[in-house]
Amino acid sequence: MGLACTLSVSSCASGGRSEQILVQGTVWQPDGATVHPKGQWHHLGARKLLIQWSIVDAVAFVSGTSVPVAEPLPDWGRIAKEPWAQEVILGLAGHFDENVSRSDLPRLISLSQQLTQLPTPLNVVGWYFPVEVDPTWREAHLLAKYFEQLPRPLWISAYDSANLGADALADSLATWLPADVGVFFQDGVGIHARSAAVAVRYADVLVARLGVHRVKIIAEAFRPKIGGGFRSATAAELLSQLSLYKNHGVYLFDGPHYVPDTLVNELLQSMSMPTK
Repeated sequence: MGLACTLSVSSCASGGRSEQILVQGTVWQPDGATVHPKGQWHHLGARKLLIQWSIVDAVAFVSGTSVPVAEPLPDWGRIAKEPWAQEVILGLAGHFDENVSRSDLPRLISLSQQLTQLPTPLNVVGWYFPVEVDPTWREAHLLAKYFEQLPRPLWISAYDSANLGADALADSLATWLPADVGVFFQDGVGIHARSAAVAVRYADVLVARLGVHRVKIIAEAFRPKIGGGFRSATAAELLSQLSLYKNHGVYLFDGPHYVPDTLVNELLQSMSMPTK
């Protein structure tokens, strides 16, 4: 991409498609339904991929660890060549159940250490430890000691389940989070925990406390579905988030599950961006 495209929200021609810098990256939460992720997220600007985990619930999406591997495995060679995965923050070991993760830290750290030693075709620029943090977790400070065993750059994610406020979240992280660990803030918009306007206030406060290079926003690209579960956000719903987040690094959660090509096209059309 040209310099003008990387510095501002502007359209750029690439591969016969018009692009706009709405997001920096995409999140992928590997599971059996998305073991072969495909999408057009790069047309929204995504060049970075946050992979939530490489091992989850004793199933590995890579070979070479002490954990049984998923069948089939992702095609990591193909993923490494995708335009939306030019830089990868690779998730380590976790569980689907947050409470199980929090009670299994020693084992998850041990498995994560195995993962960091494996060769990969991916351009890994950082690591993500998938045990999420919020101010109500009173033992979160224990992570600081465990993080000494993991390489850098290292990232975690944080949210505010109790709606204690931006200052409370920032204060709780600043008291224990190592200065070389970054934070992906989950905006909570997808589950209607807060509006995008409130979410960006959280991000602003986190940047003020932790530094701009340590904070990214995870924009939840889903909404509750009538009858239970979740659906993809509409183009209008998602644009209402992204338009407020333009001063922050934004990652879509998550591309393979909730941002299909049809939604990408609708987003481009909503912005009067011609597609071919």
